[in-house]
Amino acid sequence: MNLPNKLTVLRVLLIPFFVASLLYKAGEDYNFRIVALVIFAVAAITDTLDGMIARKYNLITDFGKFMDPLADKVLVCSGLICFVELRQLSSVTVLIVIAREFIISGIRLVASDNGVVIAAAMSGKLKTVVQMITVILLIVNLPQLSIVTNIFIVLMLFLTVFSLCEYIIKNKSVIMSSK
Repeated sequence: MNLPNKLTVLRVLLIPFFVASLLYKAGEDYNFRIVALVIFAVAAITDTLDGMIARKYNLITDFGKFMDPLADKVLVCSGLICFVELRQLSSVTVLIVIAREFIISGIRLVASDNGVVIAAAMSGKLKTVVQMITVILLIVNLPQLSIVTNIFIVLMLFLTVFSLCEYIIKNKSVIMSSK
């Protein structure tokens, strides 16, 4: 297993520790929130590193193509689901994000069955960055940042819906050919 794939596996392995730290004592223990923040930051950094290393050293594998985006989705969605439990996010917000991920994954699966590879669009990459910043802001949960956090939640929702619409429009021929 190459280094980028090991970093992806590490990201997946960090998720339960991130969730446990974030939810410890119903999220009331700020020290554990800091632990969750560090774990999330390390996981987010592995996302950046694995892609850079894979591209730079031509270490792109089928495992990495499948697991890297899946690891990102599970990491972010795990955090967002925790924030519903902690009453920091509405379930509707999280449902929109998760539904988008399932829809895009379905489109990619259909495209793959038709021999088409759908590369990540810039809006999807930006959405992921905004999601990760939003998760960080929600972990920190400082009253002084509540306006910034709310702006990022709205921005996250906008980019989630926008990138979904962009994927559907750009790939409607793939979607229509699957009928």
